[in-house]
Amino acid sequence: MALHSPATPRSAVAGAGLLGRLLAWQLARRGHHVEVFDPAAGPDARGAAGWTAAGMLSPVAELECADEQVYALGLRSMALWPRIAADIGAPLGLRFEGSLLLAHRGDEGAARRVVDLLAAKAPAGHGPEPLDAARLRALEPGVQRLPHAWLLPGEGQIDTVLAMQALAEAAAAAGARFHWGCTVERVGPGWLETQGRRIEADRVFDVRGTGARPQLPVRGVRGEIVHLYAPGLVLHRPLRLLHPRHRVYIVPRAGERVLVGASEIESEDRSPISLRSTVELLTAAHSVLPALAEARIVHTETNLRPALPHNLPELHRAPGLTQINGLFRHGWLIGPALVEQALSADSQHTSISDEPLS
Repeated sequence: MALHSPATPRSAVAGAGLLGRLLAWQLARRGHHVEVFDPAAGPDARGAAGWTAAGMLSPVAELECADEQVYALGLRSMALWPRIAADIGAPLGLRFEGSLLLAHRGDEGAARRVVDLLAAKAPAGHGPEPLDAARLRALEPGVQRLPHAWLLPGEGQIDTVLAMQALAEAAAAAGARFHWGCTVERVGPGWLETQGRRIEADRVFDVRGTGARPQLPVRGVRGEIVHLYAPGLVLHRPLRLLHPRHRVYIVPRAGERVLVGASEIESEDRSPISLRSTVELLTAAHSVLPALAEARIVHTETNLRPALPHNLPELHRAPGLTQINGLFRHGWLIGPALVEQALSADSQHTSISDEPLS
C-alpha cells in the first residue's frame, strides 16, 4: 500500500530505536511523510538497545576498540547533540566535563596498556592526562584515593532515557507516525514488509539492529546496567575502572541516581543480570566510590547491542534504501553523525569498514 499522496516525499523507517527516532524527527521536520515500524509495544517499551546504555559521549575512550573514523563521527555527534537538544526544547541531560580512567594498585599493567593505546590512537594533545592525588581530589572529591588516574578532557554524557522519550515526542509532534507492535520482516529498495503487508515509500531506512537478521550478519552483544539511588553522593563525570578482566563504568544521572555497568559481554542472553555480575559490578563501584555503601538498587537492565563481525558501524545508501547497523557500543556517541550522513544529499555510499553491509 502507498503511504501518502505522491506530492510529498514518503519515508518508511524500520526500527524505532535511537537511529529510528533521530531519522523520524529529522525527516518529518524536512516535510516528509514518515511512517515508523517497530515491534515494541509502545514508545516507552525498552526493547531497543538505546534504552540500556550509559550514554557516555567518549570518542577518546572508545578508541580502545574503535578506529579514527568512529572517533571523527563521535566528535561530530558531540557538536550535534547540543543543537538537537535546543531544537527539540529538552536538555537531554547533556554534560561535557570530561571523564576519568581509574585503576587500583596491582592493575597498573592492564591500565597502562589501555592508556598507552589511547594515547597512540588519539590526535596529539587529546589523549589521557595523568592526574596526581591532589588534582583527582579536586575534580572528584568522592572518589577513593587511587594510585592511577587519568582525565579525558572534553568528553561528555547524555541521559539516554530522557533523550529516547524526547526524540519520540518531537518526531510525533513534527508529524511522524509510529506503528508499534509491527515487526518488519524484510526490506528492499522502496518497500518493507510487516505483518503480511507491503509498505511502499520513496525511501526506506533500515535501522533494526539485531532485528535485521538474517538479511544482515549482525549479532547481539549483551550489556548490563544497575541503576542506583545514591543520595548525598557527589559525582560530576563518568568514571571508568580499568581492570584486567573487564571495564566497569560509573555514570551520574539527575535525581541522585548513578548507573553502574560493564562495557560488553559476548553473549546473546537477554535474561536478567546474574548474581555474579551484580556483585562484581557493585563491588567495583564501591571500591571507587565509598559513599555508594548505602545506595539503593532501583532496578537492573540487560539488552543486546547490534554488532557486525568487525565491530564497526556501517552505513549503506542505495536508491530507495538506506541501511545503518553495527553501532555496537558506540550508538549514542556516533548516532547523530551517522543520521546526518544518511540524509546528506551527496552521501551515496558510506561504509565505515572495507566490507559491504550485506
